Amino acid sequence: MHEGKIVFSQVMDHLPQHTFRRLVERYGADRSVKSFSCQDQFRCMAFAQLTCRDSLRDTVICLNAQQAKLFHMGIRGQVRRSTLADANERRDWRLYAALAAVLIATARRLYAGDRFGADLEGAAYALDTTTIDLCLSLFPWARFRLGKGAVKLHTMIDLRGNIPVVVHIDDGKSYDTDILDVIAPEPGAIYVMDRGYLDFTRLRQLNAAGAFFVIRARDNFRFRRITSRPVDRTTGVICDQTVVLTVRKTVRKYPGRLRRIRYRDPKTRKTLVFLTNNLDLPSRTNTDLYRCRWQIELFFKWIKQHLRIRRFFGNSQNAVKTQIWIAVCVYVLIAIIKKRLASGASLYTILQMISVTAFEKMPLDQLLSFAAQPNDRHPEHNQLNLFTD
Repeated sequence: MHEGKIVFSQVMDHLPQHTFRRLVERYGADRSVKSFSCQDQFRCMAFAQLTCRDSLRDTVICLNAQQAKLFHMGIRGQVRRSTLADANERRDWRLYAALAAVLIATARRLYAGDRFGADLEGAAYALDTTTIDLCLSLFPWARFRLGKGAVKLHTMIDLRGNIPVVVHIDDGKSYDTDILDVIAPEPGAIYVMDRGYLDFTRLRQLNAAGAFFVIRARDNFRFRRITSRPVDRTTGVICDQTVVLTVRKTVRKYPGRLRRIRYRDPKTRKTLVFLTNNLDLPSRTNTDLYRCRWQIELFFKWIKQHLRIRRFFGNSQNAVKTQIWIAVCVYVLIAIIKKRLASGASLYTILQMISVTAFEKMPLDQLLSFAAQPNDRHPEHNQLNLFTD
């Protein structure tokens, strides 16, 4: 029988503890704190994420039910609902944003050699935004529309490993293109976006920084063809053209040349038109890159369904951002563990296994090896047949 650490403690061992303590000192988050430290707060909130708790009360009840194991989980302070609520309201959310940035940097190094659905050696990122609806009477600071509140999660993920590189939390009135003002364009990298990001002023800034973009064109796109390239229609590419803009207002915003690729999806038979400033990349690679953009939709779906950001444990802006950033930390931490332990299981499977074994004492690598095993589809021969002819 394994008599070592419980599963939750083994998960937390993958946190950079020294860096976490440095960040706590930088933001003065533990100043005047007597018993319930930031370490305690993070571990309680991470436990809520890992075990799918729905509220602070739910989290506190589950933790106190295992009172003898709290010390082994790294929780030194006494866990009370009011104490945890006050910590979420008052501790600076930027501490956990900075911790997420450290974890993201670690994950990107681990996944740097991974391949994805496009034949590309350089860096490729996908950008998108998701809206989290809120009750305006409970979250008056998150005004979106008349009588409705919301926050927007502007996100950029690295397509190698689907690691969130940039997460910008803003109110519901912000525009999707606002994230383009937040990111620092990486020369040579490719940014894949939907047509909601079609802002020629910002695209020109990406081009000036030496970065490339692949973006879906709108239906009312006006252009003049300069040249055409030969294409292989069996790949779904209908045409590959070099074009310039013709509307005076847009010409001032983007006076350079663009590449226009028209593509028909062989499965859905839907025709899509893409614009890019990369004039050398094969046309099929550009269409594959846009197909990979779907990974960010899966990221949003995964984090909404399996991490607790639809139900917030506090109403203030600080509490909401704290919960979102800790959810991002947990997502990236699971991705790091998956890579370090070379597990073939999906992130969903790993999270589900940890959620039901958080208090168990068994090696984490052994647990993940069970999670990676395929289901046994052979029938149980000892099962009685209840329905006989």
